[in-house]
Amino acid sequence: MVHPNSVLVITINAAGTAIEVVFLTLFLIFCHDKKKRLKVLLIIMVELIFMAALATLILTVLHTTQRRSIIVGIIAILFNVMMYAAPLSVMKLVITTKSVEYMPFFLSLASFANGVAWTTYAFLPFDPFIAVPNGVGTIFSLAQLLLYATYYKSTKRIIAARKEAKMEMHLSLSELAVANGDVDPKKTAGATP
Repeated sequence: MVHPNSVLVITINAAGTAIEVVFLTLFLIFCHDKKKRLKVLLIIMVELIFMAALATLILTVLHTTQRRSIIVGIIAILFNVMMYAAPLSVMKLVITTKSVEYMPFFLSLASFANGVAWTTYAFLPFDPFIAVPNGVGTIFSLAQLLLYATYYKSTKRIIAARKEAKMEMHLSLSELAVANGDVDPKKTAGATP
């Protein structure tokens, strides 16, 4: 074991791993695009090889709990920060389009709550390997929520304008078809000749 007295951390990560395995299994079963399926399988294989190599290296080279904790903790910080930073590309899209339609509110809210909970847990007693990535995650998630609050109203206007333009285009195409004689108005109205 890398670090003693880590039952809560192991429990939540085991649950997260189980959920991810179910999700990936369902994706692989129901994905009809062979390229996407192959890409996901390749990524899974690379991750499994990396984790096996890392575990082997840690357990054979580092013989003390303190050294193992430091190395695994640093690697965990890097991956957790990458996880929390993943929505930054969506945040850029939100700023560019001034629309939050591609950034789900409840995902941002759950990410914020998760970051706050784990950051709080990290201070009881202090664990920098939990505090650093989750503190960063809390800040990123708070930024998402602030973006959501900033662009929520403009998103409603953008979506309403898009629907109105779509309706106008549909009506224009219908009028054009009738004017060109492509559509018999009596048949489209349900009247019999």
